[in-house]
Amino acid sequence: MSTHAKRERLLLADLLETAGPDAPTLCEGWNTRDLAAHVVVRERRADAVGGTWIKQLAPRLERVMTEFAEKPYEELIQLIRTGPPRFSPFSLKQIDEAANTIEFYVHTEDVRRAQPDWTPRELDPVFQDALWSRLERTARLTGRSAPTGLVLRRPDGRTAVAHRGVPVVTVTGEPSELLLFAYGRQNAADVELEGDKEAITKLHESKQLGI
Repeated sequence: MSTHAKRERLLLADLLETAGPDAPTLCEGWNTRDLAAHVVVRERRADAVGGTWIKQLAPRLERVMTEFAEKPYEELIQLIRTGPPRFSPFSLKQIDEAANTIEFYVHTEDVRRAQPDWTPRELDPVFQDALWSRLERTARLTGRSAPTGLVLRRPDGRTAVAHRGVPVVTVTGEPSELLLFAYGRQNAADVELEGDKEAITKLHESKQLGI
């Protein structure tokens, strides 16, 4: 049975292939080639990916990213499609599903929503629930540096507190849209914000959301 992560992986690969190597994405400063290189490096170069979080390792990550970005674009797409090598933890189905469902969903939308003619896609309730489950677990991490209090709320009323503080802004939407908002794609997320007007503006413009 296909997992959510595998489905999003293949969709991302198809979108990257269709868009070509020079298309824009929602990742600031990255085109589709850069995004493809990031996905491959994350899965295949554990020795470098630590530079995402550890400042001292950032120059190494940048060098490795540049090295992979210079590979033929078609090769990068194929590496994404085929997935990580056997020795990678990501090759285990449980780890792939846990670590990559959000990763591939968000990057799929990074490609889709950066195109001028993008249209919303229908996500089944099972996938929405899977995204919500992961969002509940990561909400405090993604919202830890939010400039205001932040509550994420589904249309059915279920909530997750992403950041405690005042004033509080409540963001309402489907889990898929809340996820994009919480991961720093505020301008691309189809959500409604309630709260103090100044706080809403501050939160919407914040570069501090996400991991």
